[in-house]
Amino acid sequence: MLGLRHLETLDAIREAGSLVEASERLHVTQSALSHQLRDIEGRLGVSLLNRRTRPVRFTVAGERLLALADQVLPLMRQGLRDIRALAEGQSGRLHLAIECHACFQWLMPALDVFREQWPQVELDLSAAFAFAPVPALLRGDLDMVVSSDPVEHEAVLWQPLFSHELVLAVSRNSSLAEREFVEPADLVEETLITYPVERDRLDIFTAFLQPANIEPAAQRKTELTPMMIQLVAAGRGVAALPNWAISEYLDHGLIRSLSLGERGVWRTLYIGIRAEEAEVPYLKEFIQTARQQSMAGLEGIRGA
Repeated sequence: MLGLRHLETLDAIREAGSLVEASERLHVTQSALSHQLRDIEGRLGVSLLNRRTRPVRFTVAGERLLALADQVLPLMRQGLRDIRALAEGQSGRLHLAIECHACFQWLMPALDVFREQWPQVELDLSAAFAFAPVPALLRGDLDMVVSSDPVEHEAVLWQPLFSHELVLAVSRNSSLAEREFVEPADLVEETLITYPVERDRLDIFTAFLQPANIEPAAQRKTELTPMMIQLVAAGRGVAALPNWAISEYLDHGLIRSLSLGERGVWRTLYIGIRAEEAEVPYLKEFIQTARQQSMAGLEGIRGA
């Protein structure tokens, strides 16, 4: 069987035009190169060179092998460059899942900056509401997870991005509108508008209502933050959202924002990666970029 070394030998002979110059390029003696050429011809049972011409000319069989070399060698060289880049952490894959409907506000600018800095890294993004992201991370289907509810696992490293206050958005005409904060009991007659996820993944229930054993009068679900705001502004319910996610709507006077409890409910957003990849340069760079972009572009947050 022929290997890459044999194809590289023929390619060097073609480029050099003679066995003498080819042996110098390959850093072998002319005798060793001649022996290698005879070995190739013996394996194939055909002559590959017309040795009487100057420069040497390839036979039909030799030209056919050179055509094969032109296909195989560039692919092999590119593959080796890619592997070296992977080993050096200069390229790779970043498949990211988010457990946060409102996170696109800061995530998309972070992704744009990261693409410019790391063009060789393959990026992919998905929402982690229809599957369990941590098992997917451990299997290697994902490379990073954004969540406010990190699931502890020895093989997963969670790094904080920033902390934000979870606030209640109410209509400016609501009876609650002049309050600074609400207690759980204030929601027993309210329709709570939420994203369409399970209760145990909604902070308004886990961190505020359930500890007080309080249920809202009704629950309405919608995918989009702007739709939630429109429903709240129309007096169709109230919604618990990150403070930074509603700042622009507050500026337009569409809604009011109240703290949940006198001390407020603060949550931290985390990025999870496989612990074994904690020192991969482009992963570290993305986390740093995400922190910088969120701190620069979001109102009302603080470092975690």
